Amino acid sequence: MNSVTPFSNQASKTDLYRQICEQLQQLIGGERDFIANAANTAALLFHSLQDVSWVGCYLRQGEDLVVGPFQGKPACSRIPVGRGVCGSAAESEETVIVPNVSEFPGHIACDPASASEIVVPLLNWGKLIGVLDIDSASLNRFDEDDQEGLESVAAILLASQPTDDLPDLSQTAID
Repeated sequence: MNSVTPFSNQASKTDLYRQICEQLQQLIGGERDFIANAANTAALLFHSLQDVSWVGCYLRQGEDLVVGPFQGKPACSRIPVGRGVCGSAAESEETVIVPNVSEFPGHIACDPASASEIVVPLLNWGKLIGVLDIDSASLNRFDEDDQEGLESVAAILLASQPTDDLPDLSQTAID
């Protein structure tokens, strides 16, 4: 069993993400199940990052994103690609940082206390398999340092899986 060691509150954001990445590699190294690794990634981030209210993955199923492993309050179950912050990041396949979600056109308020958000696309060889979504109850919580750190986290999550083992949810038909 892998354990998580506490991080220093004095660490810079860059150092914090470096420590998170090191622990994530130890935590999920050798595990081949994507859902298990996504669950442990969400838990590690939720308990390591200050001032976050929700951390989780939405996985692509056809033209929707369906809630996957997460930490926080209950979430929206299904988000159409192209709608809201998660759907916008999925559609553009680029990280989206929203300093104030009330100013984001079409924001989907799963938690009315959410004030800012960052969403990182999860790409398997250029094919979108989902997104990593993090919310905060504070305005302007996320910046470029968070983007760089969370994109590194997403890369570790995806690299932990042999390509053939990653779920190909984009081809799932919606009835």
